[in-house]
Amino acid sequence: MNNKYTYASASNVLFDEKMKEFGWIVFEDALEEDFVNEINRYLEQAYEIRRQIQLDNGIGEQTKGTLHHLVGRNEVSIEFLTRGYCDAQIRHFLDGNYILNSLGAVINIKDNHPYVQNIHRDIRSFTGTFKVMIQMMVVLDDFTLENGATYFLSGSHKQDIKPGEEEFYAHADRAVAKKGSLILFDSNLWHAAGNNRTDQPRRALTMAFTRPFFKQQLDYPRLMGYDLAADLSPHMKQILGYNSRIPADLYEYYQPVEKRMYQPGQG
Repeated sequence: MNNKYTYASASNVLFDEKMKEFGWIVFEDALEEDFVNEINRYLEQAYEIRRQIQLDNGIGEQTKGTLHHLVGRNEVSIEFLTRGYCDAQIRHFLDGNYILNSLGAVINIKDNHPYVQNIHRDIRSFTGTFKVMIQMMVVLDDFTLENGATYFLSGSHKQDIKPGEEEFYAHADRAVAKKGSLILFDSNLWHAAGNNRTDQPRRALTMAFTRPFFKQQLDYPRLMGYDLAADLSPHMKQILGYNSRIPADLYEYYQPVEKRMYQPGQG
């Protein structure tokens, strides 16, 4: 596949060309090893909390190894988002301001079969050339053919119809990439996690960014607390969705422009 580059060489021209052709692109050497290791340590405790809730609610089998909504007042998620990885490319793809729709992770372990191994795309409605959402995957362990590197059906972001399993696995490419890489892909792209046949976990952060008018999977400003906005940089207020909130009553609705929940420039 001719769609793998170093993060230092990232440019909108290169990104645009490969996204239109393949629907996905890999940027290697984006995160330093110490930061990747810090994220992996955080995932251990974060998974314990989420796993208990999954089991309590009777959905343990299909969610094994998945972690959702890692955003919170913790150093890891804030540090990652503050760094603004691929900000120029995401802004270019979504034609302006964007917000975080979700931030989770997958811990792919040997012969585990969570729902992410089903052929799927990450947006329910096919949007064609009108781009609403883009995905980012952060490679926290080397992605190899043996440990379940993700299958991407290159070019399938141009088609609405879900491919059959025979077609998909006969033609899909594998996202073989080094630890610390970033994978960006069009949310219309059909893909599936691979089966891990090794004794070591294959971990990745998974996230989606959208145009600001698109609903977040979880209300991050309310989760984090509206009071936090005063301490956030303009970049973080935008990314977390503080500039595109929904008023809950008429008092929140009738405000001067600078205090409105939904700020200008959000689409």
